[in-house]
Amino acid sequence: FLNDAFDREIDARERPGRAIPSGRVSAAAVFAWGFGMLGGGVALLLAAGYTVAGSAEWRPAAAGLALAGAIVLYNAWHKGNPISPLIMGLCRMLVYVTAGYAVARDLPAGLFLGAGVLLCYLIGLTYAAKQENLNRITNLWPLLFLAVPFVYAPAALGLDGTGMAIYAGLAAWVLYALSFLVVPSRINVPRAVVSLLAGICLLDALLISASGGQTLAWLAVAGFPLTLFLQRWVSGT
Repeated sequence: FLNDAFDREIDARERPGRAIPSGRVSAAAVFAWGFGMLGGGVALLLAAGYTVAGSAEWRPAAAGLALAGAIVLYNAWHKGNPISPLIMGLCRMLVYVTAGYAVARDLPAGLFLGAGVLLCYLIGLTYAAKQENLNRITNLWPLLFLAVPFVYAPAALGLDGTGMAIYAGLAAWVLYALSFLVVPSRINVPRAVVSLLAGICLLDALLISASGGQTLAWLAVAGFPLTLFLQRWVSGT
């Protein structure tokens, strides 16, 4: 919502068929829904902090406010912003921290390490997304951030059979996505971006599995094909 609302002037020039430039919905309505959902989310986190057993009182809402602020900052200032991949990564990183505080007063070091791994993955992904309109990658080195999960996981997580299976699947999928960025005959930046977005489900599953939540890990894996399926109707870029 907020991405379209903040980008409405650029979309009017480059993609006039989108909802706001075409007049199907007003920018004011989209802003109201976007900020309303953020506010509602923070309110729910505040309630959870004082009602969920073991929760951290005001901390979930504080983390939620930080997440909402990062979301607004990214949407308002991602065009021409050299650190926008970092801000996007912080958005996803803060999801982990916020969710953690919603159910626990003290967060384990592994949660912050996992959030840092996800931050790196999102930096690489968002850098690729910034090149979407060019349909080419001008520098390859930021894509090295995508390798961080594959260095961290075997060194620090002690993967079991489930974890190794998810690790292998994620590695194969990221290599497949990268082929659309580096193989000349396959260059297709939007396809690489939507593929890497779906891969977040597998990275979540890998980190959950390493924490002992095997059932939840497979639920996260199920989000991977579901994301690919829903991208037929809801564009990932």
